[in-house]
Amino acid sequence: MLKITLIPALQDNYIWAIHGQSDTVVIVDPGEAEPVFSFLKQTGLRLTAILCTHRHHDHVDGIEEVRGVYNVPVYGRSHPNNPHITHPLQEGDKLLLEDIPVEFEIWELPGHLVDHIAFVAPGAVFSGDILFGAGCGKNFEGTPGQLCHSLQRLAGLPDETLVYCAHEYTEYTLRFAVHSEPDNTEIRQRVAATQALRAAGRSTVPFTIALEKATNPFLRIDRPGLTEKLQAYGLADNSPASIFAALLRWHDDFRLPRKPF
Repeated sequence: MLKITLIPALQDNYIWAIHGQSDTVVIVDPGEAEPVFSFLKQTGLRLTAILCTHRHHDHVDGIEEVRGVYNVPVYGRSHPNNPHITHPLQEGDKLLLEDIPVEFEIWELPGHLVDHIAFVAPGAVFSGDILFGAGCGKNFEGTPGQLCHSLQRLAGLPDETLVYCAHEYTEYTLRFAVHSEPDNTEIRQRVAATQALRAAGRSTVPFTIALEKATNPFLRIDRPGLTEKLQAYGLADNSPASIFAALLRWHDDFRLPRKPF
């Protein structure tokens, strides 16, 4: 059975450590090196690989320093601006890590960055910056339609799948969720649960796909009444891509004042 440990990093990043019954461990998205070194020293685990979901600095800046001490392979999507990848992956690949042991399916999920991938295993997905608790990553590269499709792929995972995203954003992203769907009692319940977790100094990650489908506005583009609300945000037609793009514009407009719950 996999054991997955959270390693806090930077301001609100999470590095994930994946280990099984042996003394080996794999880390995901090391945005800085020191928390990884501290974790390895405290646990006595032996690092055997690094997984990289995409090239943003807060996911890769620790790789070179870590590899200076532990010369391990780095698995991820090849990109000219990500020199750290030693073992390129692409859509449909299977990554078997025998020491853990776990086998990941590799999904290419563009829409945040073109090189973004997810590592998908039975019961768990490492989603990087595509899917957050009650939110999603910014559409820096590619189209809103691509980001929409990437999120819908993740929504198709079994409901009990645990999502290990790379940031503690849930308390903030829920503000827009409440604003966009004020009568959704499950969102209100998640707000209360999230506030309690954060007040206790605990993480809101991981969370289930089922919870996201019930509370994440970006996975709920087919809910009744949404298209009427999006008329003011340039909704062109009722296609999923157009609805999603207008929802992003609404979210960006809302995000500026940072309104409270």
